[in-house]
Amino acid sequence: MEEVEYDVVIIGGGAVAENVAERAVQGGLTAVLIEHELVGGECSFWACIPSKALLRPARSLREARAVDGAAQAVSGQVDVEAVLRRRDRLVYDWSDQSQVDWVDGAGISLIRGHGRLAGAKRVIVAAADGSETQLYARHAVVISTGSDPVVPDIPGLRASEPWTSRDATSVEHVPDSLVILGGGVVGTEMATAYAGLGCAVTLIARGDVLSGMEPFAGELVSDSLRSMGVDVHRNSGIARVSRTEEGVLVETDAGESLNADQILVATGRRPRTDAIGLETVGLEPGDWLPTDDTMRLPGFDWLYAVGDVTHRALLTHQGKYQARIAGDVIAARAEGDDVDDQPWGAHAATADREAVPQVTFTEPEVASVGLTEAAARKAGYRVSVADYDIGWVAGAVVRADGYSGRARMVVDDDRRVILGVTLVGPDVGDMLHAATTAIVGEIPIDRLWHAVPSYPTVSEIWLRLLETYRLDQRKKSQRKAE
Repeated sequence: MEEVEYDVVIIGGGAVAENVAERAVQGGLTAVLIEHELVGGECSFWACIPSKALLRPARSLREARAVDGAAQAVSGQVDVEAVLRRRDRLVYDWSDQSQVDWVDGAGISLIRGHGRLAGAKRVIVAAADGSETQLYARHAVVISTGSDPVVPDIPGLRASEPWTSRDATSVEHVPDSLVILGGGVVGTEMATAYAGLGCAVTLIARGDVLSGMEPFAGELVSDSLRSMGVDVHRNSGIARVSRTEEGVLVETDAGESLNADQILVATGRRPRTDAIGLETVGLEPGDWLPTDDTMRLPGFDWLYAVGDVTHRALLTHQGKYQARIAGDVIAARAEGDDVDDQPWGAHAATADREAVPQVTFTEPEVASVGLTEAAARKAGYRVSVADYDIGWVAGAVVRADGYSGRARMVVDDDRRVILGVTLVGPDVGDMLHAATTAIVGEIPIDRLWHAVPSYPTVSEIWLRLLETYRLDQRKKSQRKAE
């Protein structure tokens, strides 16, 4: 078998992999992507883009109906067929030609097929026609294969042929009713989307809704889902699932029987690493691939991983962040340049630990970055918490009638810097980067007082959080003095 050489060989061709390749090429190296599905990957075709396309139309209607004067002009419901047509346009009818054109224009090579490791620095690509190509990486192999949905071991569930997130975002016909297993980001977003498309939705969460976030986030989202007609079950287990002539029958641990046309499983992810040759380099197939902050696997000087497979932060933007670092690191090491791998250095993915931003596109939106109060206390920080009702801010009053939302700021009392921020309310995702910047920059609270928010905007919430924090500190000082 003929062997083809590149400086960097990347197994995977999604958005994260593209960022590794681009940075490597910009650093003067050759790079090849190996992809057996669509170039651009999960986010472009089955996750971020199509899910938001499904969410947006109903959200636009609800926003208009929340403003007196505009509400009177709104008639009718969402045109489901038009929503699906727009979704199809945004994913280019599941054609990756535009992505392929970008790859070619960026000077990156592409090989279609399934890539697997075949020993140190070697990768074999099996094409759809059965032919194979062997590649040799002069400097690095990068694994960027993403993750797959987990289907839990519930009696009858697999036999019922449940939807996963891919099915939900690429649907051709919206069912009349849908049961969603899972109260996390995917579950709540899809519950919001399908309720907006006129589907009768039941959401079943084993624990709390959005349990990894501040408790009030899950409470507000649950209340909103119920107002849309979603039947929300919290702290509920599933005894069995069966496929019937009418659809599916879901039986809960509490003895309830729930019927629906379809069932969606949104209960977590597992790494897509079980068939990529990990065993040829002494690693366990199917395992997550933990890395150091330069995205290199410990014990290897040539093997890197980025994105979901690392289990650092299963978010596209964090994967791209890791990818940019990995590409720069590989190029620097290839040239013999210094690598700045100290915390917050140019070659260290420091933000993955305590500065990860995330927006959950429910209604209301949940925008969070950094640590929750519980996570900060667990990590050993001495913290204070400032809470404020966003609806009391003038910008929120102007924006919508009955604006409902809440904000929390978690502060490290010893360093007087922000550790975490959570915002819940309409369009709060657009305000999140200010919080991310404050946390990453470790901007002192005393300096943040001089960042004056424009009036009347919802961003005035920053001033109110700072005032709340200052008042809390004064009360604490007074108690100590007494």
